[in-house]
Amino acid sequence: MKKIYCIYIVLFVFGLFVLESCQDLDLNPLSEGSSENWYSTEAEIEMSLNGLFRIVFWPAEKNYDWTDDHQGRATLTPITNGTINGEWSTSNTIWKNAYKAIARANVLLSNMDKAEEIGISQTKINQYIAEALFVRAAQHAILCSYYGDVVYVDREITIEEAYKMSKTPKAEIMARVYQDIDSAVVYLPITVSGGVQRVTKGAAYAFKARYALYNEDWEIAVEAAQNCIDLGIYELHPDFSNLFLASTKKSKESIFVLPRSIEYESILYGAGAIMGFVPRNRGGYASEYPSWELFCSFLCTDGLPIDKSPLFDRKNPFKNRDPRCAATIVEFGTTHLGVVYDPNPKATMVYDYQKGQNITNMDCKSGSQYASYNGLILKKGVDTTWVSHSFKVDPDYIIIRYADVLLMYAESKIELNEIDETVLNAINSVRARAYGVNVTATSQYPAVTTTDQNELRKIVRIERRMELAYEGLRYMDIIRWRLAEKALNRPSYGLLDKDLLNQLVTLGFWFFPEIPEIDEDGIADFSSMYNKKFIKLIVQRSFNADRQYLWPIPSKEVLINDSLKQNPNY
Repeated sequence: MKKIYCIYIVLFVFGLFVLESCQDLDLNPLSEGSSENWYSTEAEIEMSLNGLFRIVFWPAEKNYDWTDDHQGRATLTPITNGTINGEWSTSNTIWKNAYKAIARANVLLSNMDKAEEIGISQTKINQYIAEALFVRAAQHAILCSYYGDVVYVDREITIEEAYKMSKTPKAEIMARVYQDIDSAVVYLPITVSGGVQRVTKGAAYAFKARYALYNEDWEIAVEAAQNCIDLGIYELHPDFSNLFLASTKKSKESIFVLPRSIEYESILYGAGAIMGFVPRNRGGYASEYPSWELFCSFLCTDGLPIDKSPLFDRKNPFKNRDPRCAATIVEFGTTHLGVVYDPNPKATMVYDYQKGQNITNMDCKSGSQYASYNGLILKKGVDTTWVSHSFKVDPDYIIIRYADVLLMYAESKIELNEIDETVLNAINSVRARAYGVNVTATSQYPAVTTTDQNELRKIVRIERRMELAYEGLRYMDIIRWRLAEKALNRPSYGLLDKDLLNQLVTLGFWFFPEIPEIDEDGIADFSSMYNKKFIKLIVQRSFNADRQYLWPIPSKEVLINDSLKQNPNY
């Protein structure tokens, strides 16, 4: 068995570098550090550092389909189907790439003596060391968030050592992560220039805050978030709705991003994935879309959930809602990608502004049985560039932005019960931006005023869901809040088939015949509508709380290393 995985172990230990095509470069040239002569020039060191910021090393931050925010017709992922195991390819890839990045960082750190020999300034050497420390810390933190206790590697190791290494307790690893970031931040620049992404002080502070939050190290999270805020160089983008478009580059809200470029074939999603989000009226599949649970999580303009607010109108469900609702999900009857989007089964024709005429509406059940199963379509970040470049799109790949830092600061202070004006201001700044007003204009948005810890805990959690939808953060939120067993053990519902749906239209309603009940965790219950046959069960989610709060260690790693024990119940 050891021979079978020998090549992988070599990759793990030495971080061998492979020349790849331009499409895989992700705007950053790869290093090829397996040569004994590597690191002999400043350019080679720069290439090695650039290679640490390839998108393959930072994929785990962007998975929207692991949660109750998303629906993909009747399909499930291994997470939402409760079938993850040690053979799961996603887990294996994240594990492999994280340790590959860690190995490369360690190799680079061990070769910094060469940088001095070839005359690189101490200032640059310090920055190189800081960047490698940041990557090593971030990758270990990502591993801990999914697997719990993992193998900690802070030096180059031999194959023999790799076969014998066991897990280090997560708390011990996180202490070293914080230490590495603290060492790095001293020498990291405040800003960087050029198209190649490199890490800054703000990114280091933000990462430290994120993973301190994930590990309930509240004091550390508060301090790190405050340090990021105090840099004074980040601010909320003035328009929430266009922050995520491909045309918006290098926003002052972006703290850590990987730039994308169609020109260099460095795109965010492949054509198939893009077409899944594009409406059928514009040549897409409409097969991937926001869930009803996400739609219901957006508050009304009075700051109340839809089942408590007198402002909610189930016949006009986007009316009087937090602006982020219509900025995230396409509002019925509005123009999207040049065509009016209307999933009402009676809307058999819609206007196509591209053609200047009415067309058959393929985005309602009367036009196509494969129209969005629940009537919703994603709008956040989606504009005409999604269909004008052969279904290729290149918005910045945002890993951390300023709004997230503000909400992390607020949440950590709430958990410490250190509730003061800064907590309310952090939440209200994010909310006010959504309404397009200044945070002081409290009559123009539902400003948060309560100082009750339990109430604020609920508020900040809902705020995160509204603000950060489809940014890959919901999964770790429901994991760390221990809500996954509730959120992911409920069915996905959708619209009835055409004939039955048309009967509801005749009765005067079709989308939400009733207002679903929203529980204290902001999770909607559609069972009453289903029991009355007003909606259709699409697929049943499943989450096993006895094991799924941690991922399994890849089976092949356990098989080749007797010292590496599998996580419980796998």
